[in-house]
Amino acid sequence: MFPFFDSTMVLILPALALALWAQYRVKHTFAKYSEVPSRRGMTGAQVANAIMERNHLNVAVEPIEGSLTDHYDPRDRTLRLSEDVYGSRSLSALGVAAHEAGHALQHAQHYLPLQIRGNLVPVANFGSTLAMPLFLVGLFLPAASFLMDIGILLFTFAVVFSLVTLPVEYNASSRALQILSQHGYLAPDEIDTARKVLNAAAWTYVAAAAMAILQLVRLLILRGQRED
Repeated sequence: MFPFFDSTMVLILPALALALWAQYRVKHTFAKYSEVPSRRGMTGAQVANAIMERNHLNVAVEPIEGSLTDHYDPRDRTLRLSEDVYGSRSLSALGVAAHEAGHALQHAQHYLPLQIRGNLVPVANFGSTLAMPLFLVGLFLPAASFLMDIGILLFTFAVVFSLVTLPVEYNASSRALQILSQHGYLAPDEIDTARKVLNAAAWTYVAAAAMAILQLVRLLILRGQRED
């Protein structure tokens, strides 16, 4: 994300601060409520499986190593829950499990932002990998300045991906809280805690989007300075 340093770096400092704060907040909030068991006593895996069964979805729920590595993979219709979530009965675990189940529901119901994000994955990954090297070559080699424009174009796809991710994640959290409440997986007074966990996680996506946007602005400024 920071391949070179110059005066325009000041542009991304606010986003960097937001990202560091968001990472701290999600880890602190998750850890805090990982110590609070739900009164119903279901594990994250049990809640995820129950949601899949209630919605008649053929989605496997599997454990995965690591912390906060939870995700739904639409390619093989598998919901993978981290060690801190899969077998845990905490309010944090149930909130995260229901959120990932929300992605499975989005996939099954052809939620448009999720489909757009899925289509953007290859080009966004390609752009993230090549954008900066191409931009730098064009920046320092006058004869290859056109590569700066190609780099900016490729990086734009990564920015669009980060922006599309926002409604996908917020919608999954909204679905999760609704499911946890309506079907009694959490008591009414436990829902607010699950909301705190999911809101903390959402800030990491906001920070990523802000970082991508400001980095794109930075590249455009450098491109303009290069022409001058």
